[in-house]
Amino acid sequence: WSLNQLPEHGAAGPGTGPHPAPHPPASPQLDWRQVLVLGLDGAGKSSVLHYICSQTARERIAPTRGFNSAQLCIEGLEVDLLEVGGSQNLRAYWPHYLSQAHVLVFVVDSVDRSRLLTARQELHALLAAEPRLPLVVLANKQDKSNALSAAELREELALHTLSGQRELFLLPTSATWASLSTATSVLHVKSLLVTLLSQP
Repeated sequence: WSLNQLPEHGAAGPGTGPHPAPHPPASPQLDWRQVLVLGLDGAGKSSVLHYICSQTARERIAPTRGFNSAQLCIEGLEVDLLEVGGSQNLRAYWPHYLSQAHVLVFVVDSVDRSRLLTARQELHALLAAEPRLPLVVLANKQDKSNALSAAELREELALHTLSGQRELFLLPTSATWASLSTATSVLHVKSLLVTLLSQP
């Protein structure tokens, strides 16, 4: 993965929601792919995105109020990673970005049991009209002692009802300085994304 641009915070205009401009391929030799990164606020989307891009952890990242984006070139692909904020007012815009996405990455806070139902409802509503979109669920913050296991999250999110015709993966992740051994699991996310995006 070659880093072209670290994630930058985007700002949403009044009443317009986040609208990042489409990113055309930098080279006609590269095939463009988009990975949409979603999840509730506080799930750790920006931390995971930063780690995927730079393979370094950041201790503090401000909440995303619009969107973050990063472009990566790998194996003949130009990959546009787009993260849209997860606060309640921004979730209404999530469906607008699905049409261009080749893979959806949904990040879940493995510790925040009180909002698992909300995460499940948002995820299921989002994918109701996208039966074939590949889904990668990240069970984030696995470095915490009270984190739910990946198996528990699979049950809580009712992921078995989403599989059907789509490719679905659930990976445990963490991307903090305190858990760099766990953070290597984010490298598995990279490999999986490359595999999914390279499919015809």
